Amino acid sequence: MTANQKSRPLAQDAYNEIAEVYAAMVDTKPHNAYYERPATLSLLPVVNGKRVLDAGCGPGVYSEWLYAHGADVVAFDANEKMISLAKQRLGEKVQVLLANLETPLDFLADEAFDVVVCPLVMDYVKDWEPVLLEFHRVLKAAGCLVFSMEHPYMKYATHHLISNYFKVERVEYIWRGFGKPISVPSYRRPLSAVINPLLKAGFILEQILEPLPTEEFYEKDPEDYEELMRSPGFMCVRAMKA
Repeated sequence: MTANQKSRPLAQDAYNEIAEVYAAMVDTKPHNAYYERPATLSLLPVVNGKRVLDAGCGPGVYSEWLYAHGADVVAFDANEKMISLAKQRLGEKVQVLLANLETPLDFLADEAFDVVVCPLVMDYVKDWEPVLLEFHRVLKAAGCLVFSMEHPYMKYATHHLISNYFKVERVEYIWRGFGKPISVPSYRRPLSAVINPLLKAGFILEQILEPLPTEEFYEKDPEDYEELMRSPGFMCVRAMKA
């Protein structure tokens, strides 16, 4: 067993339960396909001819897009079911590895990538500094990091009766969009605990995007569309290696 596999990821049980359903829905589920993903992709530089790390690839939807747009992609995830689904989706196009973001990415060389994309993964990591230092290490000079996360305001508003805004805290959500209710743990953190670790790791913060849902989202789910037009659900960040 490698070091990457010894530390069990926070939401492993939940993703073991929903992996197949998640993979089947990810292309059309409104919060993913018509909200988070367009926003995250909008922050990426031109990837044609670039080497890109898909950190927390899930079933491979980002890797597929990156490959289709001319990138040389390496992907990894901590969930074995997601890795299997990603390989089914991607075939031989992308190298897909089993690895845990919370342990050193010592299987990746220094300054090996132009871009790191990390969609909706950092919420499951308690201590961001080691992860961001690893992203900084594997990026080339002036490399780009783009990641998305649940919005700090939304997470605090949801749990404010039992939370302390200024702390990094484990919280639980009940997801109801994957066939049956399932409890999914993650961490909530104040905005300072998003920005300061980035700066400490040596990144220059370029943009914070608080996206609005697309019109396609409205066609699929008008009720949640109206909610997201008033209150944020996700936040996307673009930073550059200093």
